[in-house]
Amino acid sequence: MLTTDHRELLRGRHDLVVDGVDSVNAVISGAVAVAGVAGAAVNPAVAVVAAGVGFVQIAVRWQKRFQNKPQDDRTFSDYVQFAAVLAYCKALDKYLNDSNILTSINLESVVSEPFKQQIEDLAESSLDERDARRAIECFPLSKLAEQFNNLLLNRLQEVGLDERTAKTLTARVAWSTPRYISEALAEAKDELRVLAELYRDRWQKDIDKYDSIDTYLAEQIATKPQEKVFAEEFTFHDIYVPLKAKPLDKNGKPIKDAAAFDLETWTKQLLADENKQNRVMFIEAGPGRGKSVFCRMFSDWVRQDLHPVWTPVLIRLRDIPTLQKSFRETLTNAVNASFASDDGWLMDRNTRYLFLLDGFDELLMEGRNSGGLEQFLKQVGQFQRDCQQSSEMGHRVLITGRTLALQGIERQMPDNLERVEIHVMDDELQQQWFSKWEAQTGAETNSDFQNFLKHQNCPENVKSELSREPLLLYLLAAIHRDKELKVEDFHGTNSTQAKISIYNQAVNWILTKQRSDWLNRDLTELETEDLRRILIEAGLCVVQSGGESAPVAMIEERLREDNVVKSLLEEAQKRIGDNPLRNALAVFYLQQNSKEGSVEFVHKSFGEFLCAERLKESLQEWTEPGKRGKGFNTKDSDMDWQIYDLLGYGGLTEEIVEYLMGLLTTPAGAGEASQFRPVELFQRLEDFYLRWCEGEFIDMLPESLPQKKMCLLREQLKTQELGLRQIDIYAGLNVMILLLELHRYGQQRDDLKDKINFFPCGQPGIKACDYGRFLRIISYSNSWGIGVFNSVIGSFLDSANLRGAYLSLANLRDANLRNANLGAANLRDANLRGADLRDADLRGADLRGTYLRDANLWEANFRYANLRGANLWSADLNAVNLADADLGRADLGRANLSRANLSRANLRGANLGSVNLCGADLGGAYLSGANLRNADLSDADLSNADLSDTFLSDRTFGDVKWNENTKWENVRGLDTAVNVPEALKRQLGMQ
Repeated sequence: MLTTDHRELLRGRHDLVVDGVDSVNAVISGAVAVAGVAGAAVNPAVAVVAAGVGFVQIAVRWQKRFQNKPQDDRTFSDYVQFAAVLAYCKALDKYLNDSNILTSINLESVVSEPFKQQIEDLAESSLDERDARRAIECFPLSKLAEQFNNLLLNRLQEVGLDERTAKTLTARVAWSTPRYISEALAEAKDELRVLAELYRDRWQKDIDKYDSIDTYLAEQIATKPQEKVFAEEFTFHDIYVPLKAKPLDKNGKPIKDAAAFDLETWTKQLLADENKQNRVMFIEAGPGRGKSVFCRMFSDWVRQDLHPVWTPVLIRLRDIPTLQKSFRETLTNAVNASFASDDGWLMDRNTRYLFLLDGFDELLMEGRNSGGLEQFLKQVGQFQRDCQQSSEMGHRVLITGRTLALQGIERQMPDNLERVEIHVMDDELQQQWFSKWEAQTGAETNSDFQNFLKHQNCPENVKSELSREPLLLYLLAAIHRDKELKVEDFHGTNSTQAKISIYNQAVNWILTKQRSDWLNRDLTELETEDLRRILIEAGLCVVQSGGESAPVAMIEERLREDNVVKSLLEEAQKRIGDNPLRNALAVFYLQQNSKEGSVEFVHKSFGEFLCAERLKESLQEWTEPGKRGKGFNTKDSDMDWQIYDLLGYGGLTEEIVEYLMGLLTTPAGAGEASQFRPVELFQRLEDFYLRWCEGEFIDMLPESLPQKKMCLLREQLKTQELGLRQIDIYAGLNVMILLLELHRYGQQRDDLKDKINFFPCGQPGIKACDYGRFLRIISYSNSWGIGVFNSVIGSFLDSANLRGAYLSLANLRDANLRNANLGAANLRDANLRGADLRDADLRGADLRGTYLRDANLWEANFRYANLRGANLWSADLNAVNLADADLGRADLGRANLSRANLSRANLRGANLGSVNLCGADLGGAYLSGANLRNADLSDADLSNADLSDTFLSDRTFGDVKWNENTKWENVRGLDTAVNVPEALKRQLGMQ
């Protein structure tokens, strides 16, 4: 293996550790030569450190022992020891030379006597064959590595390194050693040839793997922070500031009073915590909060500061065309590098990957709405558990995405997620951002922008909300720098409209300032508007594709019907001899890796905003009056097809709906007439909805509208798999979403309350009312996949009018039914677990056997409701009106009933164990046989309540709680109550 006689190289005194500086130069040089880098110079300081560590003495002893043995007597362990110590020295040399650590080391530090003895013991030791094989198969976790690491760690701390830095360096050396063993044996001569021959195929395979990883890290990780921000000259690295986050509980709710913390620090700690290796790092946030940029920056930090302890692999989930049956298969298909092409790449014990999965909300649309996201997250959770339990897989997973994408699946998510939510910038982080902005644009520009945000006429929502989100802060600053933003632009806007104004200005800014030469000449105002129309259509296509990008051919096909844009493109093509549409789309970003070409916006929010603009145009066109004010310009049949064309692709997201309603309701400019006609729009959409409920469109002959849309999508999108039913379901549910949004809008305006009132089942009391319609819609939607209805509609049922609806056995788990009218509805045995029913009207509803566990029922009205046998475990019933309600044998264990009105309620046999009844009104309530063990009745009113046979104390759960403000006047049945606490007996004079 070595071309020079080691006895000459290692000449010197080896009985004392501190006398080995000259020899360590030779040993490290020898190790470098073994790895094929002969002649490399050794930093003298590195030699001093290594000698101090004592590896020189160990190497010399083992080398002498090895050479003194006849070749036939040399064991497998002898070969391994000799190769390992040289490889470890080479790894140590690399990291000491490549870092600034030497500046922190005290090179004059004295070696302690116990430390010398530790070196002596190791130098005299030998490996048995089992430990030797372990060192070859997985060196970082071997006994030999543990011994080496203890020496190195102790010495590094002795010479002045802090514990964290010393541990990191030691781990990097240990995890690098397998590579240098492979390189040494691949080039082996003489002494180690026997060992090299035994494992030659494997060593060559390992070297190829390490080379592939190096290439991947250099090309796909190191470059990410250096990419330009939009069309700026500066990079993400130049403008990035660390993010802060707050912890979430297992249900995705913020932990009360928890302080914000540095996201990078949290991730590093979780990565290093040996007790949490089974936990998935789960980072949530709204759009534009910095999730993707964090993944870019953190993956590169891991490359620079932790690799090869962890090897970062960054995967944009939008780039995964199809989810595989297992997460391992999905990973293999997603990683475009040769190291992932080997069947056993995830089982290599010498390599641990950190998988950063960016954008779980950007998985294919079909996957998100048919249980795909839920299944995917379960796969991720199981994979992380497998990694923790298997000695062959030590990988970790970090995943990011939008919180809203989890609507409807919160309760089905894996239980091993360590969840946090990115917090908006605080003052400190915002000031850091301003400093970086000043470094790129100058002090005057930065000062002017900050003055803009401080201006008395700048809306509070821009100051306190929008300017604290990274994407919107950058857009505000850039547009203001280019003199395209004024305080007056936000006059009279709410938060949504202010956000829309920013995106609107951003699109115009990009078209006019950033890329004004796309046709090799300045754009006129008309051409800019035409280009904007192209991008609006592209936004719709991107959203409809479900994969966050859309083929250019799809956009071209949709633009053929726009005569103005069509002639502009034809004229441009004659002039520039190129594809003008592709040039136009390059304004935002043209994906280069597709043969046919596909467009992908620089940020998902742009696509959603432009899609909302496209929908707004059609909704306004559908209500344009016809000739002489009769009817509408758009015929019913044309509108029916346009609904399927625009909405028959997947569920509308909350972000798109927010933008759409904001665009529709933004007041018209001075001298302009509003194009938003809410009453007419509501009437036309309601008519479509009623006909859809009857199956009119899917039953059409000879070609149904769902069939027509299905064929069109399959022509335009090769990955499209939606069938007739799915398209029909999506079209109908999306129209229902629009009707619910218009209903909420109308009920907030006195002039529209009577004109816009959406009853999904029809208006109660009239002949056309069909109380079972809503339940049939749920069943029809779920015929494609369980939970489809909830995933599409669940978050939009706020304020829905479902009075009297028949919803027995309905699955409305985690649905947003806040302020909904469910009075007299039949919800018997329905699943409302985790549902948000705050302020809902449930008077007189039949809720027998209904599953309301973990539901939020804050201030809901259940008066006269029948809740007999209902499951309300852990439900939030704060300030709820349950007067006269029937709660017989209901399970209210651990529920929060503080300030609830339970007067005259029937609670016979109900479970109220450990319930919070602070300040509750139980006057006249019937509590016979109820369980009140450990319940808190502080400040409660039990006047005239019947407590006969009630359980008030328990050896396990403790006594019922009360205070001096608890009212007991005329309470009945205490003489037969079970286990009445002695203190209560004394207070009430029962002794």
